[in-house]
Amino acid sequence: MDIQELLTYFNLTRQEATIYISLTINGAMTGYEVAKETGISRSNVYTNLASLVEKGAAYLIEDKAKKYTPVPIDEFCNNKIRQMKELKVKLIENMPKRQEENNGYITVKGKINILDKIKNMISKAKERIYISLSNEVMEIILPYLKESISKGLKVVIISERPLQLEGAVIYYAKREEFQIRLIVDSTKVLTGEIIDENNSTCLYSKKQNLVNLFKESLKNEIKLIELTNRKDD
Repeated sequence: MDIQELLTYFNLTRQEATIYISLTINGAMTGYEVAKETGISRSNVYTNLASLVEKGAAYLIEDKAKKYTPVPIDEFCNNKIRQMKELKVKLIENMPKRQEENNGYITVKGKINILDKIKNMISKAKERIYISLSNEVMEIILPYLKESISKGLKVVIISERPLQLEGAVIYYAKREEFQIRLIVDSTKVLTGEIIDENNSTCLYSKKQNLVNLFKESLKNEIKLIELTNRKDD
């Protein structure tokens, strides 16, 4: 993910992001200088500069010639995050009362969406977490598992390579590279594959029969790992 794309997550268009990066590299510039530097037409540059000012990503310097200077990236990001947190509070307070969560089978598509679902499930866990996933995904969610352990939750992991995670129960075994299985509090399950953004699909459910099925599957896998380890000893 390049810098331009990262900036789009903070409500900038790719063209605005290009101009913001140019301002950051070159310092305060006029619209003419920005157009010359970026290759974007002058009419589009002035429109985008006005938008950057409005979005809090740039300041206008009133001088003989109008110049624009970027708001430092940490300040810009912190402002956006603070604004989003404030908006989140207002939304939660004013949103209509939600219905009971769907107890059927929900399909979650896309790597980012699945990772968000995993993080949310782990963050909302109250008692225990059982998880089996790839090394790549494990690195991404490790901070969330550490936080769960710090809160006193039981965390059981099936991993293919050694992990430094004090307080977790860890079993090592060969596993399918892209497969994920996650059970939280014996009430929610997420299973499927994370490959890439276009080829990742998981099934999420609170159906007790599916939860029980995956609990038994994980228990049997753990028993098999323990038996194999005893034989190796």
